[in-house]
Amino acid sequence: MSGIIYVIGTPIGNLEDLTFRAVRILKEVDIIAAEDTRTTGILLQHYNIEKTLVSYNEHNKYAKGKHLVSLLLAGKNVAVVSDAGTPCISDAGSALVDEALRSGIKVVAVPGPSAVVSALSVSGMQADRYIFLGFLKKKPSKRRKELEACKHEDKVIVFYESPHRIIKALEDVRLVMGEAFISVNRELTKIFEETVRGTASEVISYFSSKKILGEFCVVVKPLEKKDAEPEKDGREECE
Repeated sequence: MSGIIYVIGTPIGNLEDLTFRAVRILKEVDIIAAEDTRTTGILLQHYNIEKTLVSYNEHNKYAKGKHLVSLLLAGKNVAVVSDAGTPCISDAGSALVDEALRSGIKVVAVPGPSAVVSALSVSGMQADRYIFLGFLKKKPSKRRKELEACKHEDKVIVFYESPHRIIKALEDVRLVMGEAFISVNRELTKIFEETVRGTASEVISYFSSKKILGEFCVVVKPLEKKDAEPEKDGREECE
């Protein structure tokens, strides 16, 4: 029988956020495929877990993916983890899962932390429907085009951003969507965690006045559409 591949959510900052089930499975599997073995090594050391760590990321996903699938077919159980949060969303893990499924290998989700869901939960916005954009494009024109495609949605928009581009990204949100209401989450679950809420101009002003560090998850509520004028049917009203 082939082994099982476990997709395990890991802490996005606070190491205490790893679930009991995740700890158990990480101890039981034969191999852990990690986006960054150094980052995962710190987590495993915290929980006294000693396992074979294999690097699996965007740069080696095809070669390593085939190797891992061969191990799974040979009966080995493999855990897939990212640097932080739930893997296979904004990382190479999805390619491995796809290859495993095509090979008839069982894939099991082990739910855990997610920066997207965490940011939505503290945004104060109605978030039963949302659009997740991952990391916005680096090129300004492409970034604005991404935002332009969402400006008339009646859903909140969520995206990740680096400290180097957060101001430019927020300025593009304001350019495309006007004074939309924004919740900016920095360093979620970490020591210097903070959530800043306000209009586009207010959050830009806040972060422009300080040194910017850490990773960001941004939630945007597009401005509501103005009520459309009633259509005329071409008939003149009688006096």
